[in-house]
Amino acid sequence: MGELKSKIEGNVNEAIGKAKQQSNDPETRADGKSQEVKGKAQQAKGEVQGALGDDI
Repeated sequence: MGELKSKIEGNVNEAIGKAKQQSNDPETRADGKSQEVKGKAQQAKGEVQGALGDDI
């Protein structure tokens, strides 16, 4: 269950981050980039959890 949750959260954060990067405000663009990176990390966490069977 944790695998799926992490992957979904990662996808959502990555999508929101990409949308924020389209802003004209430099601060919002920077926030969007960091949120996209966070999303990618959450997806990777989900992959690890899936490989280990949610034992972490």
